[in-house]
Amino acid sequence: MTSAVHQFIPTLAARSAVGNHTLAVRSLLHDLGFASEVYVGEATSEVAAMSRPFRSYAGDARGDGSDVLLYQASTGSAMAEFLIQRPERRVVNYHNMTPVSLFGPWEPQVGAELALGRQQLADLAPAAALGIAVSAYNRAELDALGYPRTEVVPLLVDLAAFDADVDRVTLERLRSDSGAGSAWLFVGRIAPNKAQHDLVKAFSVYRRVYDPAARLRLVGGSSSHAYLSALARFRSELGLDDVVELVGEVSDAELAAHYRAADVFVCASDHEGFCIPLLEAMHHELPIVAYASTAVPETVADAGIVLASKSPALVAAAVHRAVSDEALRIHLAAAGRRRLADFTLTRTRERFTAALSPLVG
Repeated sequence: MTSAVHQFIPTLAARSAVGNHTLAVRSLLHDLGFASEVYVGEATSEVAAMSRPFRSYAGDARGDGSDVLLYQASTGSAMAEFLIQRPERRVVNYHNMTPVSLFGPWEPQVGAELALGRQQLADLAPAAALGIAVSAYNRAELDALGYPRTEVVPLLVDLAAFDADVDRVTLERLRSDSGAGSAWLFVGRIAPNKAQHDLVKAFSVYRRVYDPAARLRLVGGSSSHAYLSALARFRSELGLDDVVELVGEVSDAELAAHYRAADVFVCASDHEGFCIPLLEAMHHELPIVAYASTAVPETVADAGIVLASKSPALVAAAVHRAVSDEALRIHLAAAGRRRLADFTLTRTRERFTAALSPLVG
């Protein structure tokens, strides 16, 4: 009988999707009656007290090998090698990893970590009793690697956290800056796989054809200085410095203001394993226009306009529909509310419990 399910995560960070999921799983495991610690390679100061160094794990307290070790896999890590050698039953919770081809040319060190992570994901397959993927797209990768049993369980997300108090000063400034023009929004790291440069291309066409007063705000910190610099140069070359904002990281209250001030959420990502900002957009009843890449169509379902191509003219035309067609906006808002019902914490906790149950008894 399993008495403990311990989690292992390379980096536990506050306000990260994988970090928040890990802490939500920890809460669930405690509620189910399991002893559960979070073992890390490193942790940010806000959550360090909730974790232990992964090399301090010495085995189950009862000495009978009954522990289950749950690995949150999203990059390469010495932790994976540690887990491959452990005798306990192991579960891989897979969040996907950006293909090296997208990141490596911009950040070779990160590309090397991602290449290592994908090799470790394959090496874990014969050792893992279960693979839990946060999307069917991710599950297909685990199946292709030969994981013996796989399940799909979306990220454990507290949707109520999207109801942060709005920073009123920020909201008024954003609305004043937008004036009569429409406001595009994308939330996510400035990174090659997020393809913010393709958003800028489409936005340039949109301003020229539909709305010369429009603004685009790109909210999120950068995980590639080289890509951020290239994006800023590209913005300047198109003469868009005054209307394309590279906002950077923001507080929860400021993020709520950005969603409240926007007219449309536009995503041109080339690679997403899930994409929580799509749920945030649904929560704020923003129409979504998204490129049908990787897990994006699965997350959006019928709650947005999903495009088979991200040609600038096609994206611009779709955004024009989403901004100007009031009946469509009402329809998409209702579809978003229905889609969010699939991701309530109650639903996802039930699915996670069901996935683990055959293993933990």
